[in-house]
Amino acid sequence: MKQLMLGNEAVARGLYEAGCAFVSSYPGTPSTEITEAVAKYPEVYAEWAPNEKVAMESAFGACVAGRRSFCGMKHVGLNVAADPLFTISYTGVNAGMVIGVADDAGMHSSQNEQDSRHYAMAAKIPMLEPSDSAEALAFAKLAYELSEKFDTPVLMKMCTRVSHSQSVVETGERVEYVKEYVKDIPKYVMMPGNAKKRHPVVEARTRALVEYAESAPINRVEAGKSNAIGFIASSTSYQYVKEVFGEEYPVLKLGLIWPMPEKKITDFAASVDKLVIVEELDGFIEAHCKNLGITCEGKDIFSCIDELSQNKVAAAMGCTVEAGNAVDSSIPPRPPVMCAGCPHRGLFYTLKKNKLTVLGDIGCYTLGAVAPLQAVDTVICMGASVSGIHGFCKSQNGAADNKTVAVIGDSTFMHSGITGLVNMAYNESNATVIIVDNSITGMTGHQQNPTTGFNLKGDPCAKIDLETLCHAVGIKRVRVIDPYNLAQCDEVIKEELAANEPSVIISRRPCALLKYVKHKAPLTVDTEKCVGCKACMKIGCPAISIIDGKAKVDATQCVGCGVCEQLCKFGALTEV
Repeated sequence: MKQLMLGNEAVARGLYEAGCAFVSSYPGTPSTEITEAVAKYPEVYAEWAPNEKVAMESAFGACVAGRRSFCGMKHVGLNVAADPLFTISYTGVNAGMVIGVADDAGMHSSQNEQDSRHYAMAAKIPMLEPSDSAEALAFAKLAYELSEKFDTPVLMKMCTRVSHSQSVVETGERVEYVKEYVKDIPKYVMMPGNAKKRHPVVEARTRALVEYAESAPINRVEAGKSNAIGFIASSTSYQYVKEVFGEEYPVLKLGLIWPMPEKKITDFAASVDKLVIVEELDGFIEAHCKNLGITCEGKDIFSCIDELSQNKVAAAMGCTVEAGNAVDSSIPPRPPVMCAGCPHRGLFYTLKKNKLTVLGDIGCYTLGAVAPLQAVDTVICMGASVSGIHGFCKSQNGAADNKTVAVIGDSTFMHSGITGLVNMAYNESNATVIIVDNSITGMTGHQQNPTTGFNLKGDPCAKIDLETLCHAVGIKRVRVIDPYNLAQCDEVIKEELAANEPSVIISRRPCALLKYVKHKAPLTVDTEKCVGCKACMKIGCPAISIIDGKAKVDATQCVGCGVCEQLCKFGALTEV
């Protein structure tokens, strides 16, 4: 049956049809929908793990047990999972194991623009790279075949454009796959003596995969009318080349992006007058071609920064595309802001008012760095705020203790903040950590996490109590505040900064966008009382604007949180 599917949904369908039985992931845009979609198939066990390392290790355990497994993450999540990745390359698999990673060229929702193809090369693991939804489904199924044939986990690289675009797929039936587990210490116990014997196996596997790549149908040459130029491309870059040039020039499309063929590429290069490599971010394919002694163009005409487009490809090649592919007029910028009623807003207003140094983390609350709040000093990666504040305060011998805080979300704290807190307690750091608990994993689209009391499918489960957990790791001072209450925020933050020991403040209020959250009536402005002082604008709420010198509240956005009301000295903001 033919269906229109998102790329991520197509991956999920491919997992289902391939007989995948176990899925463990951590949500991360643009990969999240893979796991959300596969969870809808009752035949597949699916879960959100606390972090990507746990997800990969869980999926590995399932494959060793004889069940086809999958773990999914975004590109920076693969950094977290790199430890098991490099070693399971040595062990190989029992049943097939597929690792989904989604890159974010253009950094639509990421803190860097790394290229995950380097992980495939470094870990010596094959990587498939689909260019549309149909290939996403087919490659997911193929990945299990390759995993079991070559005794290896297989990386499947998606990207924002393929993950979040739709195209037609043809669905099939599910196959069931079960393999017996047999104890095999030399294969699965990676102590040095065993690992040394596995490395030659990995190298032999890579040579076998290169041979497979030479004739693999997913590495195909598409003929053109003229051999003046030949293109090598994969993923969305292939789509852009075809959109610009159609059938004019031949294209070598690579579906197996690592390891790449050698003879196939050399023969293709010899068949064209000029070879051009079109790829996003790093010159990964280009470097391979040059290592083969092939003269080609690539990053000298295509930038290694930002994602490509048909217009960029056309411009780099000195041609134009048909009208309609570019926007004629400039689009006004719409920078991201915290939603109206966001529980983080009152907290960050308080932090800024007290002129505190704030080590931030990854989540919606990262927007605390945006004007007008501008209350965040650093954001590095998941959990870095808690580890970072320990080093920040320790290195200054107490000088920063009473004017520095770390801010981290509930999901991010469970992901990798807790180990930093253990370090603070263990090494007696006098620092204050604020956990912004909005009762959900907000930034990636409201996924459950260990602190919410519900699993991926929405079923009730064990709920981690943050207060108890913080006490258990050695933090004696744990306070809970309501970020809508500015006076309480100010008072508690000052008290904890003054304390001569590590402390945790839990800023607790559910995300304003959660369906079960009931809002108060929107506020209105008494124009007679409003003097246009703009104090209400200091919190950056999108529901508030200034029109004709007076504050105005957009009733369609306002949730009646009352934070702005607490800032108005003239009582101009009141309930309707």
